[in-house]
Amino acid sequence: MATGKTSTKPPQPPKPVRRPGKVKVVRALYNYTAQHADELSFEEGQLLYVHDLDTDPNWWKAKCGEKEGLIPSNYVEEQMEQVELPLHEAARRGNISFLLECLRQGVSPTGLDSAGNTPLYWAARTGHLDCVRHLLTLHNTGINAQNKMGDSPLHVASAHNHLDVVNLLLDSGATPALRNNDKLLAEELTTDPAIINSIQMSQRNCDRDYGYNAEDYNDDSD
Repeated sequence: MATGKTSTKPPQPPKPVRRPGKVKVVRALYNYTAQHADELSFEEGQLLYVHDLDTDPNWWKAKCGEKEGLIPSNYVEEQMEQVELPLHEAARRGNISFLLECLRQGVSPTGLDSAGNTPLYWAARTGHLDCVRHLLTLHNTGINAQNKMGDSPLHVASAHNHLDVVNLLLDSGATPALRNNDKLLAEELTTDPAIINSIQMSQRNCDRDYGYNAEDYNDDSD
């Protein structure tokens, strides 16, 4: 009976959902000493991770390191600098220590910026291998998530000729068959022959038919 290879369309990754950040990161410009046991002391320059700004507008619930407590908004709101999308910023700049601290403090690794980019997208685009490697260890990090232009982390790593990042993404399950809004594959965005070869090799491995052929049934024994 003849067996034919069935051509199947590559599965589309789930669309990431933009959600408001659950944690806001602010930087203290002045010292504050807690006046009560449920308050949080902090020093100038420290980063605070605010989890609740709405329950009481006069007091925000925040963390600093392993400590958690209330900070008085009437004291700090004019004296603190808000850091928007802290995990995206850490990934973009390759600041692995800040990235790890954001994750420890509960910043979502799947949050999106206004263009639909994940932190992994920015780490891949800027070629920060350590950040890419750590983000890929997380659950549902959006390895195949496409932004509003249809670009995935593999697209931008390829476009910016980051060979090590491309190889890491491919080894971690990035799909080379995705096309962006211009109908382009990741391999069509690079000028690096090594990247093209890596992507094509990965694609061939994905398409390989692991079924038995006639030679597998040959028996050379008597």
